[in-house]
Amino acid sequence: MAGRRLGRLSPCSSVLFLCDLQERFRHSVAFFPQVVAVAARVLQACRELEVPVVVTEQHPRALGPTVPELGAQDLPKHPKTCFSMLVPPVEAELSARPGLTSVLLCGIETQACILSTALDLLDRGLDVHVVVDACSSRSQVDRAVALARLRQSGAFLTTSESLLLQLLRDAAHPRFRQVQQLIKEPAPDTGLLPLLGALGPMGGSERGPPAWGGGAQ
Repeated sequence: MAGRRLGRLSPCSSVLFLCDLQERFRHSVAFFPQVVAVAARVLQACRELEVPVVVTEQHPRALGPTVPELGAQDLPKHPKTCFSMLVPPVEAELSARPGLTSVLLCGIETQACILSTALDLLDRGLDVHVVVDACSSRSQVDRAVALARLRQSGAFLTTSESLLLQLLRDAAHPRFRQVQQLIKEPAPDTGLLPLLGALGPMGGSERGPPAWGGGAQ
């Protein structure tokens, strides 16, 4: 139980959710290209670590397909009209994974589909790790308040690099070098710094040289 409260991560008990990163949002959601770029590298790392992936599309006839730069062309897409990603095929996939403890959540919009999905997952007793630099909204006020609401509800707020390092746990991991290449450069700016005050004390400090044993390799 202590591990669950701490939000420990393991590839074998995690699944990545990619929520509604679709064409029609390209010009309306703040920092959309950067958010997709971050989500794409999380997806690539999860492929390396054999973490299962679930992709949804909100009303795809109206809002278009998942953007190609995400790199999810070969993955099935689950259409939906409700805000939560937990449509019946996704529910079935979760039920088929009895060892699942953690969902890694990326996508849009934070105050709508991300929040609704996270609350449904928390209701099921799952740990939810919201990758804050891979989530956005049209309004930055909505984004900030939704992140605060997610934190209040028990979701873990994390960054893409922190998430991937927690999945690896050790520089001796057999896929470390492959994932290291994905996070060697800092993630693109997705406009989070001005929002941190709204989230309350988060701890941490400005980014310096990597302390995880990979900077000079």
